[in-house]
Amino acid sequence: MPKQLTKELQQMQVEVEKAAKGYGLDFFRACYEVLDYDEMCMVASYGGFPVRYPHWKWGMEYDRLSKTHEYGVSRIYEMVINNDPCYAYLMESNTAVDQKLVMCHVTAHNDFFKNNLAFRHTNRRMIDDAANHATRIRRYMDWYGVEAVESFVDAVLSIENCIDPHADFIERHSKDIIDEEDERFFGEEKVERLPSSREYMERYVNPDDYIEYQKKKLKAKKEQQKHFPVQPERDILRFLMAHAPLLRWQRDVMDIIWEEAQYFAPQGMTKIMNEGWASYWHSKLMTEKMMEPSEVIDFADRHSGVVAMQQGQINPYRLGIELFKNIEERWNMGRFGPEWERCTLMAEKRVWDKKLGLGRDKIFQVRKIYTDLTFIDEFFTHDFCKQHGYFAYGYDKKKQEYIIESREFEKVKQKLLASLTNAGQPIMSVVDANYENRSELLLEHEHDDKDLDMQYSKETLKNVAKIWTRPAHILTRVEERTCMLSFDGTQFKEKIIDRAEK
Repeated sequence: MPKQLTKELQQMQVEVEKAAKGYGLDFFRACYEVLDYDEMCMVASYGGFPVRYPHWKWGMEYDRLSKTHEYGVSRIYEMVINNDPCYAYLMESNTAVDQKLVMCHVTAHNDFFKNNLAFRHTNRRMIDDAANHATRIRRYMDWYGVEAVESFVDAVLSIENCIDPHADFIERHSKDIIDEEDERFFGEEKVERLPSSREYMERYVNPDDYIEYQKKKLKAKKEQQKHFPVQPERDILRFLMAHAPLLRWQRDVMDIIWEEAQYFAPQGMTKIMNEGWASYWHSKLMTEKMMEPSEVIDFADRHSGVVAMQQGQINPYRLGIELFKNIEERWNMGRFGPEWERCTLMAEKRVWDKKLGLGRDKIFQVRKIYTDLTFIDEFFTHDFCKQHGYFAYGYDKKKQEYIIESREFEKVKQKLLASLTNAGQPIMSVVDANYENRSELLLEHEHDDKDLDMQYSKETLKNVAKIWTRPAHILTRVEERTCMLSFDGTQFKEKIIDRAEK
């Protein structure tokens, strides 16, 4: 069972939060619980929630986490939940230095959750709602059978990433349904006319050929509205939930999974910023406010492990903290704006220091309005890339190893941005829910020079067809050729088509 904080840890929390507020951090009330490593692995396997709906994937994740901890491959020091109040978990076996560092780290995460724009619409009561979701799905399992419900959950989870994480920020004016007024026949009173003050001037101001042209425009508009959906629908999960022929319990299960996917989406969109912000502040709080002289070596050991280079992948903690430090330094010294950009003398740039002192305000502003994609696009500069030695790498199929592809700044930045776009997942949209007038579903892959994994795509398409209860298709490109992948309920078909057919 989770344990409450000792008096020492309670006092530590008070001191950490007081120091954090002194720097201007603004966060939800934090509730800490202490777990042993087995309990920590169990909670972590549920995505940080003590209770989630029953599914075999949580067991697989628990097995992976417990083994990596047992074999010393990795260790979970803390977990923090985007909630109000914010819930966080401490490892029972942590040393006093570890617990202090973790509280500093958690407090900065808490500040980020509360203030970053991407989290503005997130459910701040998800820890309670997740438990309610679990209750509802268990009830369905009792009513309709474990196998039926779990099989349907499997199918929905295969497309849980097919949502629109920006949907809450978009005000939509177009409708997917035809307005009742547009169903009527288009008489001349419906045609847009130029204003005329005299009736006898009407035939001159609005001649017959102009009226005919306006009629054709209205007819074309009506035909466009009959297409369903009117525009490509990025949120495939929500589209299926709204339009697939589902039973009431199936629609409710999809709604549960969609709601949790929307909740977790901002965390995937801000991984570099969130971890960088937390690492920046745990470092500052520990070195300037919280650390005793006897704790320096232990802290340095833990911090170096957090920001260490990782083979074969970007360490979000390292990239995030270095970018925040770089931004703070540049805005303190005035190394931004038109004057800085116009300067071409490297000797002058090396000693450039306007002593503006705007760094702290700037990083707080960045923390509030950016996500990883815009953060990297704006602040991953040529100088930063060169200073830290970033490069682009790829897999050589002949040598069967990863190789350095380029050290050119533009290529490095573009590859980094590509890996962050849609969290590195393929972008799919529903483009036709009545494909070939047979109520079949057509999805389109927004190709970005990366082909789909065909084996994974087939299994996903199979699940989409299962939910839609009709054949489903994916339009994509394979080796520069347009390809249609189809599943009719029993077998797959691949068809190379000309672009004109699209």
